[in-house]
Parts: sequence; C-alpha cells; structure tokens
Amino acid sequence: MYKNLTTVQVRYGETDQMGYVYHGNYAQYIELGRLSWLKSLGLSYKEMEKNGIMLPVYSLNIRYIKPAFYDDILTIETNLKELPSVRITFEYKIFNSLNELLTTAETTLIFVNISTGKPMRCPQEIVNKVLKASVL
Repeated sequence: MYKNLTTVQVRYGETDQMGYVYHGNYAQYIELGRLSWLKSLGLSYKEMEKNGIMLPVYSLNIRYIKPAFYDDILTIETNLKELPSVRITFEYKIFNSLNELLTTAETTLIFVNISTGKPMRCPQEIVNKVLKASVL
C-alpha cells in the first residue's frame, strides 16, 4: 500500500529526565506521519470535517525498541495497511538519522458521520486516491 516519509527534529521539551524522548510524545510523532500521509494524497482532516467526516482513533499500539534523544532527526514511515472501509489502519516505523529502527506502531481510525455520530464507509473519493497513489 501507499507509503509516506516525514521527518521531525526532537525538541528539548519532548525529553524526560533520563534524556530520552518521553514515551507519550510518540503518539504525536505518528500523528504527524498520518497527517503528512493524508496531505500527500491531497486530503486533510480539516476538509474531511467540512464534508461531515470525523476520523477518531479507535486503537493505538506502540512498541519501543530503542530510545530517541534531544536533537535527533527522526524519520516517520507511514504505511496504509489495507484499503480503508469503515476503518483505516496505518502502520508506522520511526528511524533515527543512522537508520536505526526505534519504534513501531499501528493505529486504527474509524470514519464517523459528524451529523449522526455513527460509523460510515470511507468515501469512494478517498479510496480512489489511495488506489491511484498505490499504482504510481
């Protein structure tokens, strides 16, 4: 499936007393990866919300392999696991500048109709963009 790469530099305030990136900040890093993935397809949460679609996180799983540190340049690799339906699932890998794998993660989000608050199928326009990007 379609893959996107994003980079982020670790800020001092993202580290803990041990000098490691605080574990809770990884959720923000993978969100950056997901937003970049959407943007690379010409999609945005803002536009989806204007069109009556929410995309709340249903599940988040993170595996910490090695720590990241202040000032590290991290690369977030975001992959779509499968074509979206009512759910959309992303897989992530976070690497440091030495290309060492630091973290893996997976998120599942649910397409929800803002008006009804009920799950809905992924709009065909989004599926088409994913299919087109996956072929390239």
